Amino acid sequence: MTAIRLCSPEDAGSVLPLVARFHEEYGLDTTEEHREMALTPLLEGSPLGAVWIFGPARAPVGYMVVTFSWSLAMGGMDAYLDEIYIRPSVRGRGIASEALHAVGKALREGNVRALHLEVDRSAPATQRLFEKAGFRLRDRFGLMGMTL
Repeated sequence: MTAIRLCSPEDAGSVLPLVARFHEEYGLDTTEEHREMALTPLLEGSPLGAVWIFGPARAPVGYMVVTFSWSLAMGGMDAYLDEIYIRPSVRGRGIASEALHAVGKALREGNVRALHLEVDRSAPATQRLFEKAGFRLRDRFGLMGMTL
C-alpha cells in the first residue's frame, strides 16, 4: 500500500518539483514563481483546496490537487481534481488508483457530494484509469473555460 498524506507548508520542497515535472510533461507554460504562488495557499490550509502527496516521505512519487466549489445541482460542496501526477518510472503500479480511492473516501467523509475532472480525450489509458475509479463521461455536459 502506498503512503498517501495531506500536505502542509513543510511539503513545498517535495511537491513543487513534481508539479514542475507534470507541467513540463503536459506542455504547460508556467514558471517556478507561478507554481509556488498557486500552490502555497493550498499547502497553508486554504479552504479552496488541498494537496496530497504519495509515496515515501523522502522520495515522493506523485501528488494530487483537489479544489472545492459549491453546487446547487449536486446539493452542496463539490470538488474538482485539478492535477494528479505520478512519476513515469512508477506508473502502472496502481498508485493513482489507490490515491483516488483514499482521497475520494476522505472527501466523502468531509461531505463533498461529487468529484469532477477533465481528461485528455487523446489519452485512452488515462480515461481507463479514471473510469476504473468510478468517473464517467457526462453525456449532456462538457467543460468550458475562459481565462480572466
